[in-house]
Amino acid sequence: MKLKFLIPSLLVTAIVACNQSNNGAASATQQKQQDSTSSTVKQAGVYFVNLKDGDVVKSPVVIQFGVTGMTVEPAGALNEGKGHHHLIVDGTFIEKGQMVPKDETHLHFGKGQTVDTLTLTPGTHTLTLQFADGMHMSYGKDWSNTIKITVQ
Repeated sequence: MKLKFLIPSLLVTAIVACNQSNNGAASATQQKQQDSTSSTVKQAGVYFVNLKDGDVVKSPVVIQFGVTGMTVEPAGALNEGKGHHHLIVDGTFIEKGQMVPKDETHLHFGKGQTVDTLTLTPGTHTLTLQFADGMHMSYGKDWSNTIKITVQ
Protein backbone atom coordinates (compact mmCIF):
# COMPACT_ATOMS: atom_id res chain seq x y z
CA MET A 1 0.00 0.00 0.00
CA LYS A 2 2.75 2.42 0.75
CA LEU A 3 4.09 1.84 -2.76
CA LYS A 4 0.82 3.00 -4.35
CA PHE A 5 1.14 6.39 -2.67
CA LEU A 6 4.86 6.72 -3.22
CA ILE A 7 4.74 6.40 -7.04
CA PRO A 8 2.08 9.14 -7.56
CA SER A 9 3.99 11.41 -5.16
CA LEU A 10 7.21 10.92 -7.12
CA LEU A 11 5.36 11.55 -10.39
CA VAL A 12 3.85 14.81 -9.06
CA THR A 13 7.27 15.90 -7.77
CA ALA A 14 8.87 15.23 -11.16
CA ILE A 15 6.16 17.14 -13.02
CA VAL A 16 6.49 20.13 -10.69
CA ALA A 17 10.29 20.11 -11.06
CA CYS A 18 10.05 20.05 -14.86
CA ASN A 19 7.57 22.92 -14.88
CA GLN A 20 9.79 24.98 -12.61
CA SER A 21 12.82 24.52 -14.84
CA ASN A 22 10.75 25.37 -17.94
CA ASN A 23 9.39 28.47 -16.23
CA GLY A 24 12.95 29.48 -15.46
CA ALA A 25 13.87 29.17 -19.13
CA ALA A 26 10.77 31.12 -20.12
CA SER A 27 11.58 33.81 -17.58
CA ALA A 28 15.12 34.14 -18.93
CA THR A 29 13.76 34.44 -22.49
CA GLN A 30 11.19 37.02 -21.39
CA GLN A 31 13.90 39.00 -19.58
CA LYS A 32 16.10 39.05 -22.71
CA GLN A 33 13.13 40.29 -24.75
CA GLN A 34 12.40 43.03 -22.19
CA ASP A 35 16.08 44.07 -22.13
CA SER A 36 16.26 44.36 -25.92
CA THR A 37 12.96 46.25 -26.06
CA SER A 38 13.91 48.71 -23.32
CA SER A 39 17.16 49.57 -25.08
CA THR A 40 15.18 50.91 -28.05
CA VAL A 41 12.79 53.04 -25.96
CA LYS A 42 13.69 56.73 -26.11
CA GLN A 43 14.31 58.56 -22.86
CA ALA A 44 11.79 61.31 -22.04
CA GLY A 45 12.77 64.61 -23.61
CA VAL A 46 13.14 66.40 -26.94
CA TYR A 47 15.29 65.33 -29.84
CA PHE A 48 16.12 66.15 -33.44
CA VAL A 49 14.53 63.52 -35.65
CA ASN A 50 16.69 64.00 -38.74
CA LEU A 51 19.87 65.63 -37.40
CA LYS A 52 22.57 64.57 -34.99
CA ASP A 53 25.44 66.35 -33.28
CA GLY A 54 28.29 66.95 -35.72
CA ASP A 55 26.26 66.72 -38.93
CA VAL A 56 27.45 68.67 -41.98
CA VAL A 57 24.50 70.10 -43.91
CA LYS A 58 23.62 72.49 -46.72
CA SER A 59 21.34 75.49 -46.31
CA PRO A 60 18.38 75.64 -46.28
CA VAL A 61 18.21 72.98 -43.55
CA VAL A 62 15.08 70.94 -42.86
CA ILE A 63 14.79 70.36 -39.11
CA GLN A 64 12.36 67.84 -37.63
CA PHE A 65 11.50 68.04 -33.91
CA GLY A 66 10.57 65.10 -31.70
CA VAL A 67 9.44 64.66 -28.11
CA THR A 68 8.99 61.62 -25.90
CA GLY A 69 7.07 61.82 -22.63
CA MET A 70 4.94 64.85 -23.51
CA THR A 71 2.33 65.71 -26.11
CA VAL A 72 2.69 68.49 -28.68
CA GLU A 73 -0.21 70.93 -28.79
CA PRO A 74 -0.65 74.55 -29.94
CA ALA A 75 0.18 77.38 -27.54
CA GLY A 76 -2.55 79.08 -25.55
CA ALA A 77 -3.70 76.49 -23.03
CA LEU A 78 -1.92 75.21 -19.94
CA ASN A 79 -2.28 71.44 -19.98
CA GLU A 80 -0.08 69.23 -17.85
CA GLY A 81 2.27 67.07 -19.92
CA LYS A 82 1.70 69.13 -23.05
CA GLY A 83 3.42 71.98 -24.84
CA HIS A 84 5.20 72.97 -28.01
CA HIS A 85 8.68 73.31 -29.49
CA HIS A 86 11.03 76.28 -29.66
CA LEU A 87 14.28 76.33 -31.60
CA ILE A 88 17.15 78.42 -30.31
CA VAL A 89 19.81 79.14 -32.94
CA ASP A 90 23.29 79.78 -31.54
CA GLY A 91 21.99 80.03 -27.98
CA THR A 92 21.35 77.81 -25.00
CA PHE A 93 18.39 76.32 -23.11
CA ILE A 94 15.98 78.46 -21.09
CA GLU A 95 15.73 77.87 -17.35
CA LYS A 96 12.61 76.07 -16.11
CA GLY A 97 9.72 78.48 -15.52
CA GLN A 98 11.26 81.28 -17.62
CA MET A 99 9.46 82.56 -20.69
CA VAL A 100 11.11 81.71 -23.99
CA PRO A 101 11.89 85.04 -25.70
CA LYS A 102 10.63 85.66 -29.23
CA ASP A 103 13.35 87.08 -31.46
CA GLU A 104 15.69 86.09 -34.33
CA THR A 105 17.46 83.57 -32.10
CA HIS A 106 14.40 82.07 -30.35
CA LEU A 107 11.95 80.62 -32.86
CA HIS A 108 8.47 79.66 -31.66
CA PHE A 109 6.38 76.82 -33.05
CA GLY A 110 3.20 77.69 -31.19
CA LYS A 111 0.90 76.08 -33.75
CA GLY A 112 2.28 72.69 -32.75
CA GLN A 113 4.64 72.39 -35.72
CA THR A 114 7.22 69.60 -35.66
CA VAL A 115 9.25 70.59 -38.74
CA ASP A 116 10.79 73.77 -40.15
CA THR A 117 13.17 74.80 -42.91
CA LEU A 118 15.87 77.21 -41.82
CA THR A 119 18.29 79.27 -43.88
CA LEU A 120 21.62 79.39 -42.04
CA THR A 121 24.90 81.05 -42.96
CA PRO A 122 27.92 78.84 -43.70
CA GLY A 123 29.85 77.82 -40.60
CA THR A 124 29.24 76.11 -37.28
CA HIS A 125 25.92 76.64 -35.47
CA THR A 126 24.33 75.28 -32.33
CA LEU A 127 20.67 74.31 -32.42
CA THR A 128 18.84 73.98 -29.13
CA LEU A 129 15.42 72.41 -29.11
CA GLN A 130 13.43 73.66 -26.10
CA PHE A 131 10.01 72.38 -25.02
CA ALA A 132 7.69 74.80 -23.22
CA ASP A 133 4.11 74.92 -21.98
CA GLY A 134 1.15 76.63 -23.65
CA MET A 135 2.22 80.03 -22.29
CA HIS A 136 5.82 79.65 -23.58
CA MET A 137 7.20 78.93 -20.10
CA SER A 138 10.20 76.64 -20.46
CA TYR A 139 10.23 73.13 -19.05
CA GLY A 140 13.97 73.69 -18.47
CA LYS A 141 17.20 71.93 -19.31
CA ASP A 142 15.70 68.42 -18.99
CA TRP A 143 13.37 69.28 -21.87
CA SER A 144 16.05 70.74 -24.13
CA ASN A 145 18.60 69.24 -26.48
CA THR A 146 21.55 71.01 -28.09
CA ILE A 147 23.49 69.85 -31.11
CA LYS A 148 26.23 71.45 -33.19
CA ILE A 149 26.03 71.36 -36.97
CA THR A 150 28.25 72.73 -39.73
CA VAL A 151 26.63 74.43 -42.71
CA GLN A 152 28.62 74.23 -45.96
